Amino acid sequence: MASFDIVSKVDPQTLENAVNTAKKELQTRYDFRDTKGGYELNKSDNSIELSSENSMKIKAMEDILMGRVIKQGLDATCLDYSADEKPSGALVKKTLKVRAGIEKDLSRQIQKLIKDSKLKVEAQIQGDQLRVTAKKIDDLQAVITLLRANAATLGQPLQFVNMKS
Repeated sequence: MASFDIVSKVDPQTLENAVNTAKKELQTRYDFRDTKGGYELNKSDNSIELSSENSMKIKAMEDILMGRVIKQGLDATCLDYSADEKPSGALVKKTLKVRAGIEKDLSRQIQKLIKDSKLKVEAQIQGDQLRVTAKKIDDLQAVITLLRANAATLGQPLQFVNMKS
């Protein structure tokens, strides 16, 4: 039986490079001169904390970071921008979660999408990844094509690893 795994990972070194280049750009920008705050990458809980003096600058910092993430070759949907800004003393802070691993709801949605395609494959949820098995490699490649076509609706970057025949 041929199989492959569907995972969602972000290379930590590439993410760190993106954050560091965004920090450097922040230091050289005229509109951020003499302001407090910046970017803080927290590797333990997979998040990036943005802090600045007002919410307008937070939005500009998000744009800078997104540009740097894209230039580093990461998918822009790997960061979750849905968190609200929180005032913290003189600064406004916002925590961006780095999406790593596939959550249960999304894995069920992917599993349903695969089932609805009527391909002769079987998808099993295994923790924060999915394993897809089939008798033919062509069916597995059809699943990969299907998921890449529906990547925008899924809202999370997916990688296909451990292809075995």
